[in-house]
Amino acid sequence: MTPIAPRAEAATGRAIERLAKALAYVGGVVLVLVAVMVCVSIIGRQLDGFAFFRPVRGDYELVELGCVIAVCAFLPWCQLKRGHVAVDVVVQAMPRRAKAFSGMMGDLLIAIVAFVMVWRVWAGFGEKFPHGSDALRDALGMGTRPFFPETTYELELPLWIPYGLAFIGLAIFFVTALYTVWRSLNWTIEGMERTP
Repeated sequence: MTPIAPRAEAATGRAIERLAKALAYVGGVVLVLVAVMVCVSIIGRQLDGFAFFRPVRGDYELVELGCVIAVCAFLPWCQLKRGHVAVDVVVQAMPRRAKAFSGMMGDLLIAIVAFVMVWRVWAGFGEKFPHGSDALRDALGMGTRPFFPETTYELELPLWIPYGLAFIGLAIFFVTALYTVWRSLNWTIEGMERTP
């Protein structure tokens, strides 16, 4: 049996790798900004009342939202490079084709989980997003428009914004997971487990 569209798989892999890497860099920048903000806030708490120092207002909310966005941005790269936690003590003793099949099954399970995550975050986004006509919302499966836009407690940031950013990362994660199933299927057909 021959691999399924190996040239298309390689070209798709290069495009997904560029996209996943760029998204991981964005997640890294967000995480660095969150870390800097936490340091500034801690210094502000210690020196509160001295000169112009103050803690950052809403720092807990910003850490929470920034970390969610960063994690969703890191998932595609992690999946592409098979960076998820794996217990492979038993798998290492298997023949090459069995190892490749085991990797493919893991990629398939992650693709299913990625689909569920995208689906539920999209549902949450629809509940929080206060814009769009009823016809458009129905066509996109967003449900009815909320009566009032939900916001964070202290900064009153609209919650649909972090939901939307998380959805983008998770959608790319799902596409990456589908690609890794294709890649793993080809590895299984070839009878070898490769390093991504």
